[in-house]
Amino acid sequence: MSDTITLRGLTVRGFHGVYAHERREGQDFVVDAVLELDTRPAAISDDVADTVHYGELAEALAAIVGGQPVDLLETLAARLAEACLIDARVSAATVTVHKPQAPIPLTFSDVAVTIRRERT
Repeated sequence: MSDTITLRGLTVRGFHGVYAHERREGQDFVVDAVLELDTRPAAISDDVADTVHYGELAEALAAIVGGQPVDLLETLAARLAEACLIDARVSAATVTVHKPQAPIPLTFSDVAVTIRRERT
């Protein structure tokens, strides 16, 4: 499928990480999601009901990031990808979770995990 819907830069406070201070104090996580689907039905009908509503998608992803803490970005990314695939029209989703405030005692601009999941 060559059509995509992209949500980039969704920033949500979460409490994920392996260290106690990360769970206690929290930090901002930034999510990018790319959904692969056929957008032709929506283009023909001009009706949001015929596509993935990106506002609702953003809210669902934000609820996961702001919800139950996990240790690893890999786990968080997998949960987000599963949420992207809930809509049966989505054939695949690529999710990147950025942790720009990761507890690394060196200068860096970003740490991120990217995964791609396909409907099975």
